[in-house]
Amino acid sequence: MKIEKVVEKFYDGLAEHKLYGRKCKECGAIEFPPKYACNTCGYHETEWTELSGKGKLHSIILASTLNKDPWNSELKNYSYGLVELEEGVKFNATILGIRRKNAKKLREMLPLPIHPVFYEKEGFTTLFFELDEVEGIE
Repeated sequence: MKIEKVVEKFYDGLAEHKLYGRKCKECGAIEFPPKYACNTCGYHETEWTELSGKGKLHSIILASTLNKDPWNSELKNYSYGLVELEEGVKFNATILGIRRKNAKKLREMLPLPIHPVFYEKEGFTTLFFELDEVEGIE
């Protein structure tokens, strides 16, 4: 697959199991997924920065008939949710390991700690998240 130069570092990072965002040189805000202008202050200069991948899950939306992603068809027990990384960026992501059986209890415990899971598919690496171990949840 041919990757455009402006996103090459991001996808190379995923292949190396690293997350990269863009940090604003004016206000320090981080964009993830990366963008070349700052959405916080509008400044036009940003630079690559490595992100920890550690963060918190703030919401859980179970996959259902209307929102299932064909790309994830071979995955079992996935949902969607709002993720906030330690560096402060928030975005929606696919979360692995959440089942209907445990979703209600997990929602009562939000926010919950998460970590990245790098998944190899069709010749490139994509990013999911997974809950850190949660006591009392199977």
